[in-house]
Amino acid sequence: MRTAVTATDEAFGLAESPVWDAARRRLLWVDILAGAVLEGSLDASRVTIIRRHQVDSLVGAVTATGDGTLLVAAREHLVLLAPDGTRADGPRLVPAGQGRRLNDGSTDPAGRFVVGTLSLETPSSREALVRLEPDGRITLLDDDLTLSNGLAWSADGTKMYSVDTLRRTVFVRSYDPAGDAVGPRRVHLRISDGLPDGLAADADEHLWIAVWGAGEVRRYAPDGTLTDRVAVPAPHTSSVAFAGDDLRSLVVTTAYAELTTEQRQTYPASGRLFTTSVDVPGIPVPRWSGLPAER
Repeated sequence: MRTAVTATDEAFGLAESPVWDAARRRLLWVDILAGAVLEGSLDASRVTIIRRHQVDSLVGAVTATGDGTLLVAAREHLVLLAPDGTRADGPRLVPAGQGRRLNDGSTDPAGRFVVGTLSLETPSSREALVRLEPDGRITLLDDDLTLSNGLAWSADGTKMYSVDTLRRTVFVRSYDPAGDAVGPRRVHLRISDGLPDGLAADADEHLWIAVWGAGEVRRYAPDGTLTDRVAVPAPHTSSVAFAGDDLRSLVVTTAYAELTTEQRQTYPASGRLFTTSVDVPGIPVPRWSGLPAER
């Protein structure tokens, strides 16, 4: 088992949704509870914060377009942050007053944004996974999840992986990388000792899954066999991303939220970002294709 090293000096309450913007050689991630979107540079094993954006709500995920605009999943709607600092509201994806928020999201092989929800109140089995189409329409992919989380696609785009955290399950389904077709989901693997959270796929079609509560990232083969582990000195590992010019740096986000005082003392690095080097590069995450200027 390899061990990840500390990559940031700053700790975050709930760091999530890391993604590598290759065009600008920057790492993007969010601090959900702080309503912050962060940009960082990667130098060897270290991540240095270079810019911080404050959003007036909880934030679940971030991605980038070709011109550098950031698409942010805020609490109930999307927000666009332009490179010059201006911002605009995008589509609302969660009706107001439902006690739910947007959570993890990513871009599919065609550059469409896919994002899920979670309940902020009582446990739920009606959480959704939706896709934002280029014309602004919303396509519902799932409406019976407990807590929608990490997303990834195979290298050829024909398989989509999605996490339902409270069911401790990673699903897989067939996927049309350019069209609209999405196949029925089926169980790909289950994790009994910890909660699957964010995930990323590598070029060998293995999944790297952050396991919340276990302080680990685990690598699973296409048949669901566990093939590798990365120990992280923070119990709440929340997500992963491949970064760097060769996509061989694995970035791990963590959280100090929901830790007891004793756990915070035992794991003082909780909430920081971590990195480790891997042998197999990750699959690049597509840029967001954007929305039309007029809808």
